[in-house]
Amino acid sequence: MPTCDKRVDAYIEKAPEFARPILSELRARVHAACPEVVETIKWSMPAFDYRGPLAGMAAFKKHCAFGFWKHELVVGDDPKAKEAMGSYGCLTSLDQLPTKAQFAKQLKLAMKLNEDGVKVPKPKKQADATTGAHPQFAAALARNKRAKAGLEGLAPSQQREYLKWIAEAKQDATRERRIEQALEWLAEGKPRHWKYMKR
Repeated sequence: MPTCDKRVDAYIEKAPEFARPILSELRARVHAACPEVVETIKWSMPAFDYRGPLAGMAAFKKHCAFGFWKHELVVGDDPKAKEAMGSYGCLTSLDQLPTKAQFAKQLKLAMKLNEDGVKVPKPKKQADATTGAHPQFAAALARNKRAKAGLEGLAPSQQREYLKWIAEAKQDATRERRIEQALEWLAEGKPRHWKYMKR
């Protein structure tokens, strides 16, 4: 008999209607593959522990997510994981789940990692802020000496904030707007979050 946490029951009951069968199925699959799993709530979402953090799931307005704590070691560099928080991307229906056999295999791997005491790999350090600028931003800076000087005059962490902000734009139009705004602020010597700084 699985050990269930009433808080997880309540979470599933309050989830949007489309999400309830997905969350219930994920929960059942975790218990089937790992009878010793311990349910809990972490960061206000259902989580599963087995000799340490194992996995978690969540419901949002339009999708669900399920993620392994040691995601990269379990599922590798799966592009679905970039669609949403978690290991399987945005889940909106049961047919988007992996097969029961695939899921069980991945969960068993996650369990083995915990049994062996394998730690979550630390993220790789970001490249130096002066390198790695998006090509469009680098070209714009080359044409605007004042903005380039403004960027170079900032602390490395502030430089990275600009580079990351521009690099993370998903659409060209968004990136172009951000570059235009960045050039204006940099020409004035302003860090990216200058509006929130104490005066």
